[in-house]
Amino acid sequence: MVDNVESKLGITKKGISCALDLKNKYKDSQPICVPGEKTKILMPEHLLNIHLNLETLEDPMPLSLMATRDPESPMSMAAAARLSPKAGKNKFVGEVMRIVADASKHENVTHAINMLHENDFHPKAIGEVVRQTNRVIVQTRKQFSSALRQNLHALLEGEMAPRMFVQEFFHLTENGNLRHDIRKRLVTSLLLSTTMRPSIKFLFLENFDRLPEAVRMTIIKDVLNAPENHHTEVIKEELAWIVNNEKGGSFKYH
Repeated sequence: MVDNVESKLGITKKGISCALDLKNKYKDSQPICVPGEKTKILMPEHLLNIHLNLETLEDPMPLSLMATRDPESPMSMAAAARLSPKAGKNKFVGEVMRIVADASKHENVTHAINMLHENDFHPKAIGEVVRQTNRVIVQTRKQFSSALRQNLHALLEGEMAPRMFVQEFFHLTENGNLRHDIRKRLVTSLLLSTTMRPSIKFLFLENFDRLPEAVRMTIIKDVLNAPENHHTEVIKEELAWIVNNEKGGSFKYH
């Protein structure tokens, strides 16, 4: 009986469980990872890749939640695009997408879903949503890159205080303008930089707990495995202390 209902509605118990797990991740500001890859953070491109098996994330419920709740417009649009073919084949999923259109945080998601309904989820309409999503991804990253370059220039010119630079960095990334993996690479580069003053690096470490745990641990691993030099020695010592403080033990990077 349950299997028949699941087949008719297009949802599964595992999918509902996955959606509840996603809800908690959003609440705790934790990243969503690719299924089976604990350190590989899910990106819009993963959702747009129809050849990638996302396991329980393929279920309409998790995809609907991402399309509704994700703070990043590209992720929400990509989730809606991934869900669209299912909505075209299943009336219940189509009605779920109407709810998503009304509840989504992003106007472009609402507009895209309304357009899909108007075109009865025709493949050409779905293809247009995919193209729109790709444009949003590019635009969002350009906006962040521009803001970051401006702030970095202001910092180097003495027009922005180090603490304000760090605060602005976290403000921009936490408001969904940057994917977690790009944030990881930027923070790692700043911590390993030979030109960035140590005081600025320590400001980043003061705010280190604002990064998701998966991102923090990857940054720590990359920095501790980086070549030794006098610019990074004290940073490595501090990161080793962070590892010991979070995980316990007497870890040393040497």
